[in-house]
Amino acid sequence: MTVKQILIVEDEPAIQELLSLNLTMAGYGILQALNVDQALTHLQVRDVDLMLIDWSMPGQSGLTLVRQLRETQRDDWLPVIMLTGRTDEFDKVTAFEAGVDDYVTKPFRVRELLARVQAILRRTRSPETEGLIEIDGLVINHAQRRVSVNGQPIVLGPTEYRLLHHLLKYPDRVHNRQQLLQHVWQNNLNLQDRTVDVYVARVRTLLDAAGFSGSIETVRSVGYRFVRAAPAVQAAGGMTHEA
Repeated sequence: MTVKQILIVEDEPAIQELLSLNLTMAGYGILQALNVDQALTHLQVRDVDLMLIDWSMPGQSGLTLVRQLRETQRDDWLPVIMLTGRTDEFDKVTAFEAGVDDYVTKPFRVRELLARVQAILRRTRSPETEGLIEIDGLVINHAQRRVSVNGQPIVLGPTEYRLLHHLLKYPDRVHNRQQLLQHVWQNNLNLQDRTVDVYVARVRTLLDAAGFSGSIETVRSVGYRFVRAAPAVQAAGGMTHEA
């Protein structure tokens, strides 16, 4: 079984050590970076399955790196957990709009963080495994450009297909409208955010008609995400990091 590689981008040595020790004991491979430049170096030469990143660091911020990743075709799939002392709701919304998959505030319980890491890795697909996507009876065969629900085919137009495929590639990740315009419509300057709303409504209607409802969720003030059934992450007792 291939060991999952986790990149920790954190400028505080004590937190780096705490995370590295516990993730190693949990069976993960660890890469460490003290700033964004070191993180980019790792990403250029190593395969990374998940990134834990602090928001505030010397030089570029962790949020800047997340935005850069979401703008590239190579690393836009990479799951990211933001680990930060920022607890304001506005900061959380900003991070989700940038493309983080989860947001953990300091102080944090190590066992809960490990559970979050496990949950994200369990539901994330890299580009090498996205040819066939199946979620709760909804199947996309990307090689054949076919979609079915519980074995029954449904017909989507090209844009509707690209939108649904993009959302299913990253289940539970929040996408704002600009990100969807970039990836689904390739930044067509003639389109507006309202275009995304119209096509989301169309895809919802088609899925509802096929008996697959409630899957594309509107995230207030942010955008949309595809919600799938996932095991509950229960906060467990144990080590707590104060920062």
